[in-house]
Amino acid sequence: MARFTLPRDLYHGKGALEALKDFQGERAIICVGGGSMKRNGFLDRAVSYLKEAGMEVKIFEGIEPDPSVDTVMKGAEVMIEFQPDWIIAMGGGSPIDAAKAMWIKYEYPDTTFEDMCKVFGLPKLRTKAHFCAISSTSGTATEVTAFSIITDYNKGIKYPIADFEITPDVAIVDPDLAETMPQKLVAHTGMDAMTHSVEAYVSTANCDYTDPLALHSIKMIQRDLVGSYNGDMEKRASMHNAQCLAGMAFSNALLGIVHSMAHKTGAAFADYGAHIIHGAANAMYLPKVIAFNAKDETAKKRYGEIADFMNLGGSSDDEKVKLLIDYLRGMNDDLKIPHCIKNYGPDSYPTDQGFVPEEVFLERLSDIAANALLDACTGSNPRQPSQEEMEKLLKCCYYDTEVDF
Repeated sequence: MARFTLPRDLYHGKGALEALKDFQGERAIICVGGGSMKRNGFLDRAVSYLKEAGMEVKIFEGIEPDPSVDTVMKGAEVMIEFQPDWIIAMGGGSPIDAAKAMWIKYEYPDTTFEDMCKVFGLPKLRTKAHFCAISSTSGTATEVTAFSIITDYNKGIKYPIADFEITPDVAIVDPDLAETMPQKLVAHTGMDAMTHSVEAYVSTANCDYTDPLALHSIKMIQRDLVGSYNGDMEKRASMHNAQCLAGMAFSNALLGIVHSMAHKTGAAFADYGAHIIHGAANAMYLPKVIAFNAKDETAKKRYGEIADFMNLGGSSDDEKVKLLIDYLRGMNDDLKIPHCIKNYGPDSYPTDQGFVPEEVFLERLSDIAANALLDACTGSNPRQPSQEEMEKLLKCCYYDTEVDF
């Protein structure tokens, strides 16, 4: 038996934020990030709509990119004091992910972060509050997923929380919010969405319910991402839908080792002054992982089906896999995303010498590989790597060398 879970309600299209007017409850807390929602007037609109619905509203702001365990615990304390019956998370993936984890701690105050990280091991939520997610970026799709990514900065590791209990009750996908994204964010979130779709389609947990969502979102991203990056707002609105469809697919079909590697490398070199941004990491690693997974015949066939759906050509699955890899690398070029960690600058743009020194990468390689193997996303990858293979694959992602194993 398998399960397919999505939010009960999804409001989409321009002006969808107004759906907040119809929420029923006494108290709502809004969780937001660094200020873009406030600067662009969306936070004030959300507060106004909730007050119109008759609710007392509290704001928890300042959630950082790559939210920390400490931020989660602080937010949960505020919730425990305020006792909201609606948690409204607004912004990019970071505030929504953080609010999901706060929700767990609010409903079960004795829960530790380690408890939260037990895959599909959470107790029943919604004993105190319902959850609404309002996305402002077009990539993570956390507004419709059963996942949250929280960073333990003491360990330098990003941990995925995975459980259908944290799938939001309501998702609001309003393209007005996505119009405010800076260009670099459009690139990174867009390639995150592409990775979600590709990994969901080849995942061992794919099914008839997830495949159409994955394929259609791939087609939309192929058609609209570069145009969105270059400022076409109609394509920006389309990408906001495409990333949400990708989220519906991967939340139920799960992911693979592109994400495992991105989770475990993202903060691994923070002591050298930067993170490897999640979407950029996915974009760099995806072509390498496709080459690795395509050694499995079932995965190769599935990648060939993706290439066919994208009309890339090729007369054999081997040719189709190569064309798919080449196409994705070309998208990275169009979006100014590097091809490997060695050339990943601290600003995320390509450079001759990136911020991660070779000797530091090699010194930490074994631990990163071991942590990636333990990541929640590894189990549904179509080809299970050994420690040695994971290390070799990460080296290919550092040097941009061919995957021949």
